[in-house]
Amino acid sequence: MAPAGKISGFHREGNDWFSDASLPSDITLVVDDTNFHLHKFPLISRCGKIANIVEESQSTSDHTFEVLEEFPGGADTFFMIVEFCYGGRVEFTPRNIVMLYCAADYLDMTDYYDDDNLLPKAESFFHRHILRHWKDCILALQSCEPVIPRADKLQIISRCLNALSVMVCTDPSLFGWPMMMYGTMQSPGGSILWNGINTGVRIYSTKSDWWFEDISCLCVELFERLIRTMEEKGIRPENLVSAIMYYCKKYLPGLDRWHGGQSGISRKVGSFSLRPVTIDRSVLLRAVVKLLPEKKGKSFCRFLLGLLRVALILGVNHTCQDALEKRIGTQLELVTIDSLLIPSYSDSDTLYNTDCVERMVHHFVRSEPSLTSISPSSFVLETSPSSGRLKRVGRLVDNYIAEVASDVNLKPGKVRSLAEVLPESSRSLHDGLYRALDIYFKKLSIDACAHASQNERLPLRVILQVLFFEQMQLRTAIAGWLNVLHRESAPAASSTAPTEMATQIVQRDGWVTVVRDNQVLKVDMARMRSRVGELEQEFSKIKEGMKNVTKSHSHLSSKGVGPTRDLSSPHSDLSSPPFVAKGVGPARLARRRKNIVYSD
Repeated sequence: MAPAGKISGFHREGNDWFSDASLPSDITLVVDDTNFHLHKFPLISRCGKIANIVEESQSTSDHTFEVLEEFPGGADTFFMIVEFCYGGRVEFTPRNIVMLYCAADYLDMTDYYDDDNLLPKAESFFHRHILRHWKDCILALQSCEPVIPRADKLQIISRCLNALSVMVCTDPSLFGWPMMMYGTMQSPGGSILWNGINTGVRIYSTKSDWWFEDISCLCVELFERLIRTMEEKGIRPENLVSAIMYYCKKYLPGLDRWHGGQSGISRKVGSFSLRPVTIDRSVLLRAVVKLLPEKKGKSFCRFLLGLLRVALILGVNHTCQDALEKRIGTQLELVTIDSLLIPSYSDSDTLYNTDCVERMVHHFVRSEPSLTSISPSSFVLETSPSSGRLKRVGRLVDNYIAEVASDVNLKPGKVRSLAEVLPESSRSLHDGLYRALDIYFKKLSIDACAHASQNERLPLRVILQVLFFEQMQLRTAIAGWLNVLHRESAPAASSTAPTEMATQIVQRDGWVTVVRDNQVLKVDMARMRSRVGELEQEFSKIKEGMKNVTKSHSHLSSKGVGPTRDLSSPHSDLSSPPFVAKGVGPARLARRRKNIVYSD
């Protein structure tokens, strides 16, 4: 049934809309706190839902009042429908078609009430115009975000996704996309024209990323569903991965910098402008981790590390972090040292997130069960396909330890766990590990040095290195003392300056505990200079002698050197015969030790 006549218009007063008709309103409908004072007959002649509302309310009152909850499109869309019901004309566009389509379904505006009703009109426009053009389909799909459940019920989203997936597989010129490669010398179907004659030669663009920017304007849920639909339609996985990377770099700040690449050029065509979309970064990360296929490559691995950094910054759930760490760990041989230096974004005292790196190395070891069975000296290590990967990861871990070793808050236990996380077969030589430990020992305190010198599990070479640095620290401190005393010229000041300087050294270095009396320092000053030099010479000779410790017992016996003694033992005595270097007798060494005062 058609409305009795067309009403000229409406006017608004605050949050209330009124028709310009002379007849009083007999129905009030509320949409998003906006009151529409209307007439029953024009509405019930087209809207089945309103007809049912009026029928139910006639027994109680002549004036009907109803709140339309969760109306698709809000008050603006409802006003367009009101104009249509009063005889007005609705203009469909790619931006409003989905809302009008869903609103017509909400109000049950089917052809049962009118042959030319809004729902069949919207359905016809959607099929004839939206699904046949790329940009219109993108705009319509983007507008589905606020009404996803109802749009799914009407199969609007699924039809848009299928249409877009087919268009990606097809020549863009076939669905209205302008191709400017040959200017006007191109037929509508994409063939090259010669003097206006179709040559039949097709034009194929070498770029497959023309659609990345357009689909990046979709919300996370619709983007994820589009990628899955494209995967089902047979789009190449590498193109899908590139589209996902483009989407992530657009909405995750800093990811493009960590990835080391540059964003693709956005495609701008005529009036095709998409409104910006608001993205929840945590939701995006969780969706991307599920979307990404199993792929390996340096660029892809660097992208995964960038995602992991963002996940650590945002504090997303551990399931997402673990999935990223596992993916990176399975291709850890492709990682570079700079991308592995992940800062500690939590309350940890350490500068870098070493726990995260250790977990990734564990994932690498688990991904290759055969690695633990390879001997470092076996022929299998050289011929196994996994040996190259294992060695690269071994060098990477050693370099990583060397980079983080300068962190003063890095605990010895963490250094050890990082060094032992790989099997023994990962290092045919230990040069990288030695360099890492060398850097770490330079920042040890006196307590750590004392512990290391007595640690039976450390090799003698490492213990000598610790003792060497300890002596260098002693020499530096004494030299600083002497320089301060030389600069003191005033007698009054000389009585207090050494004591104050000694206190400062105690506080700064943490291992000088003896504060000498001023008179004792003056007497021993000259003697100390010569003794420090003798200490250095003696230590150099000890180092030369210790090189023979690693030789076999029989070889040592042939040289006339006694059995070695464990330096880690608290009762070890460097003056005993087995440790006396060539040219340094026990008596001479004892005299020197008697005249030297060691720190506690």
